[in-house]
Amino acid sequence: MPPINAYLIEDDAQPARAGFTTLASTQLDPGDVEVDIHYASVNYKDALAATGRGRIIRRFPCVGGIDAVGTVAVSGSSRFKAGDSVVVHGHGFGVSHHGGWATRARVPADWVNRIPSPLTELDAITIGVAGYTAALAVDLMELNGLKPSGGRVLVNGATGGVAGIGIDMLAQRGFHVVAVTSKPEHAPYLKELGAREVITAAELPPATRPLEKAQWAGALDSLGGEPLAALTRTMDRDGVIASFGNAAGHDFTTSVMPFILRGVRLIGVNSDNPPDVREHVWQRLATDLRPRHLGRIAQVKPFEALPQVVLDVADGRNRGRNVIAVNPTP
Repeated sequence: MPPINAYLIEDDAQPARAGFTTLASTQLDPGDVEVDIHYASVNYKDALAATGRGRIIRRFPCVGGIDAVGTVAVSGSSRFKAGDSVVVHGHGFGVSHHGGWATRARVPADWVNRIPSPLTELDAITIGVAGYTAALAVDLMELNGLKPSGGRVLVNGATGGVAGIGIDMLAQRGFHVVAVTSKPEHAPYLKELGAREVITAAELPPATRPLEKAQWAGALDSLGGEPLAALTRTMDRDGVIASFGNAAGHDFTTSVMPFILRGVRLIGVNSDNPPDVREHVWQRLATDLRPRHLGRIAQVKPFEALPQVVLDVADGRNRGRNVIAVNPTP
């Protein structure tokens, strides 16, 4: 087979030593399934890894990219055959195992899902690990009692990939979504996705007492830190928070009062799931949780633009999902 074009991260200094190179197939990591990559994406986690601004990569060198889509080239798994359109994400992909920023990847079969109809490959990568995380969060929140009739749902970090797709999903499910963003100039975009209200974090009232005025039936939290602490104090009775990020910090301090007096439920969302959970979530992504505005959310760039896209994402000059056309099909 021809050499594999790849974007390789070689250390985590600032700036990290990273760039385009070629690999032989013998340099790919072990796995049951080889995939010809057509599209990948740049998540915030990817950008931290590729710039050295976060200690994300667990071994060097490593091809970046924590999600990708393409077609199966070689399969040692009974679940997949050559030619299947698949999405790859999770576990060590792009972190401790060569990821999606390459024209081919070799991975364990449990990291792979067949793209369910009617989703296209571009749909699937626009969803990617961000949309999968959002769908998993919505699924878990609904299992814990969240209903459209319950009240308003807050989504913070609203212009990010997970949050934007989460807004789209929640809105189509009938929820009253309040988008919180530090980029108020993007309010029209967020309302297009389905947010009924768009506010800035400064417009949220301070939350310093053990219990504050109850405002939210649910919340998608990508920030962690003090914003998450404030959310716990302002949730309605039996309110549900899905926590999946730490952009504002790893730690937070709150009171037990929201949990024992209002029954607030704080749910951790971990997207490294076994095959049955992955299949369930991807089937929902193709049916009742299928985002309606993927074309609006996707920002598609050629493979050679990857270094600049990485910088833009790391510096917060982005919106929605940053899709990289690694080797798209005609």
